[in-house]
Amino acid sequence: MSDATMTGPAQSVETIQSSYLAQVQRRRLYSGLALLVFVVLMASGFHIADDRNAGGFWDGLHQIGDYPADVLSEAWEKRTELPGLIGKYYPALIETINIAAVATLIGAVGGLFLSLLGTRGLAKWPRLIPLFRRISDVMRAVPEIVIALVLIFVLGGGPVPAMIAIAIHTAGALAKMFSEVAENADLKSVEGLASTGATWSQRMLLGVLPQVAPNYLSYTLLRFEINIRASAILGFVGAGGLGYELRNAMAWGPGRFDEAAAIFILLFGTIVFFDQVSSRYRNRLTEGQGQ
Repeated sequence: MSDATMTGPAQSVETIQSSYLAQVQRRRLYSGLALLVFVVLMASGFHIADDRNAGGFWDGLHQIGDYPADVLSEAWEKRTELPGLIGKYYPALIETINIAAVATLIGAVGGLFLSLLGTRGLAKWPRLIPLFRRISDVMRAVPEIVIALVLIFVLGGGPVPAMIAIAIHTAGALAKMFSEVAENADLKSVEGLASTGATWSQRMLLGVLPQVAPNYLSYTLLRFEINIRASAILGFVGAGGLGYELRNAMAWGPGRFDEAAAIFILLFGTIVFFDQVSSRYRNRLTEGQGQ
């Protein structure tokens, strides 16, 4: 009788172990197949891109450091002129920061409304939740540079198309992140306000936003960092700001490489500065929320 009772648990343990090992082997097999497919796609994609390239990746690989070396050498020769050039392009830097700031503000407001209207349990019109979510999906799916190119064709070059393009993409991206935060909000306060006859706006303002405000501000600061880089990149397509000046300096070639170096210094210093400031305040917000 005791042998039978001992054999039963032992067999069940062996069955669990064998089942677990079989699952591990299947996972390893699937992971290996996925990695193989990834490598094949990467190799084939690189081969196609290299064939369509004007030159050839391997043929030009040894020249990858030529341009930075020319920029650095000319900047070093004219190093005494760099402070003056930095001052010359400072207004373009301010324009780039303004583009990012205004776009972030508009995008955050748009993302706030899209998130609240697209969150289950909080939406004013629950049947329209899929519609608002698809709108935010489309807004963040289209890259800023594509939107900017269309707007430049319609409105002409300048900071306004860049600002609108970044704001649209920011609203879609923040709507997704804001919605994930809002879904974890405690609905007891919302239900209490609803029982007193509060409107939807009052429930969101008094019941939801105080809970999610630290995370919302943290995500907004993070997007501001990203938007500074985006506004500089959009300058290459004629959207103004520091990127536009950098494109002109790089396109001119030798003789203006010192200007390109000064713009690089401005851009790099600005990104590092705002990264540090934003990270510091985001850490404060998250730590304060945790306490």
